[in-house]
Amino acid sequence: MIDSADVEAAARRLEGIAVRTPLLQNHALDEAAGGTVLIKPECLQVTGSFKIRGAYNFLSQLTSEQARAGVVAFSSGNHAQGVAAAGAMLGIRTAIVMPEDAPRAKLDNTRRLGGEVITYDRYSGDREAIAREVAAKRGAVVVPSYDHEYIIAGQGTVGLEIAEQCAELGLQPDAVLVCCGGGGLVAGSATALAGRFDQVSVHPVEPEGFDDTARSLVSGRPEHISPSARSICDALQAHSPGELTFAINRRLLDRGLVVSDDEVREAMRFAFRNLKLVVEPGGAVALAAVLSGKIETAGKTTVVVLSGGNVDAALYGEIQRAESG
Repeated sequence: MIDSADVEAAARRLEGIAVRTPLLQNHALDEAAGGTVLIKPECLQVTGSFKIRGAYNFLSQLTSEQARAGVVAFSSGNHAQGVAAAGAMLGIRTAIVMPEDAPRAKLDNTRRLGGEVITYDRYSGDREAIAREVAAKRGAVVVPSYDHEYIIAGQGTVGLEIAEQCAELGLQPDAVLVCCGGGGLVAGSATALAGRFDQVSVHPVEPEGFDDTARSLVSGRPEHISPSARSICDALQAHSPGELTFAINRRLLDRGLVVSDDEVREAMRFAFRNLKLVVEPGGAVALAAVLSGKIETAGKTTVVVLSGGNVDAALYGEIQRAESG
């Protein structure tokens, strides 16, 4: 388990590394929500997503011997880029196990940042098992994508910044909506927010079919997704909540919110049209929850995290064209 002090320590390590992304307000969004909505655009972050925060916090705490041996990670793409970028900054060799059907932008950017890419079939392969096998052969350290204290604390700096920025604005958020795959970002952010606000509710947001955290919060035990589940939200396809993340999330989170792929597409179009931001499908789920009315926002202050903007141009263009088609 981590606490707010761990998040604050991660923030100090990330000074000069991660961008302190702003909180943005937009008239069209406030009008649609009937209240105040503040956007945290992690799509503007280093490597285009929040993942650099946890990756750098983890790699920067390796011993010199571990750093020389290198690291192996497993990721759908955003963690991959974060690990590759952190490795390049720290002089650590990185290898990342990635789905062969990951967005081309994520595969190409991971390689460009110096990461070695090892592909697998996401529907039949076990990425964690592959990563651990590679790491064992190389004597390398495995960097989990969400289920580790250092990763959770690093991602929690998003929530810490939200708390600080709301305080600077003199605002008390009623709710904070955060995308959820394995649950590291929302667990870390909820930890930071709980240390600053007494009455804020933090909601994980997931795509339909991958709502394992929402269902787990109801049942009180880790639930799993169906092997047949499919979504355009490639970044949010964890099979079940992490052991550490769920231990935190079951204690700190409010109910889970679930959005459809069509609602995600509309949120991506809204972000382009009104916010002038490029957001990937998984990064748009929290905005989709607000726009589709999955939570009461009238007369309230709601914070929405746009977690990433790494989307293939072809898919993005197809989604944007569909609005006029």
